[in-house]
Amino acid sequence: MTPYQSGIIAEASSDALFITLNVNRSEIDLFKNALSAVPKQVEALQLQFPDAALHASIGLSHLIWGTLDTKRPLLLTTFPHITGKDIEIVPTDVDLVLHIRSSRHDATYQLGRLLFDAFGKSVALVEEVHCFKYLDNRDLTGFVDGTENPEGEKRKTVALVDDEDPDFKNGSYFNLMRFVHDLAKWEKEDLKTQEDTYGRTKHTNEEYPSAEKSVHAHTKRTSLKDEHGRSLEILRHSMPFASLTEKGLMFASYSKTPVIFNRMLESMVKGDEHGNTDHLMKYTRATTGQAFFVPSNHWLMSLA
Repeated sequence: MTPYQSGIIAEASSDALFITLNVNRSEIDLFKNALSAVPKQVEALQLQFPDAALHASIGLSHLIWGTLDTKRPLLLTTFPHITGKDIEIVPTDVDLVLHIRSSRHDATYQLGRLLFDAFGKSVALVEEVHCFKYLDNRDLTGFVDGTENPEGEKRKTVALVDDEDPDFKNGSYFNLMRFVHDLAKWEKEDLKTQEDTYGRTKHTNEEYPSAEKSVHAHTKRTSLKDEHGRSLEILRHSMPFASLTEKGLMFASYSKTPVIFNRMLESMVKGDEHGNTDHLMKYTRATTGQAFFVPSNHWLMSLA
């Protein structure tokens, strides 16, 4: 068992399940006991499905944290409320998230059901969204998603809390948003407009040179740097979801600090100093916005 929850760092999956829940405060002891058993339950099912690359991350919001621990992750707070010229992002924080993923739909479902059943009457379901790999890791808009993700050991450096918060080392800040796309509107646009909106070619996934990017391009608005000119990175595990009537993206990101995600979202919605916003937001709307901290396996097991 890794010190961190394996769903944070593992490579991209072809199947995923996002379950959000609220906790019944009158059953807090049952909740704590079930939460403490999660690492062992995940490990047991990983052994049962050795070929499935099965992983999970369990995250808690600021709403429930104080009920479980007197100490608190330094930067855990509500999801940001951001208002731009044409868009408003409203927090819809809940207590708990289960992010489960694998290469097999049955393994994903089995772990989701096992954990949900173990919580029993201590939780109430808010939403469950099942996601899938679309083509070669593309969003339903047809563009490759997660191109700029860190690779190898750098994934840990980007996503895991280290000595800056020793009590919560090997944890991660997790942001989750449910975007519903207007694909009818998007698909009416010509290829050049779509590519300019992303700042990347659609079929070959080649990023535009910086000088050729629109100030409204998605890759422009989300490619931020710190005061030393270094790129600010997050680890994305976003995946599409779809029914015959609703289609979109579950945006999911992990980071050692929520500050980077917050800055990216502000850059998209409020824009730069001249008010240049992300034009991809013309074709999608956020129906949820939630912030969590995904603690280490050691912290979870300490609740027993």
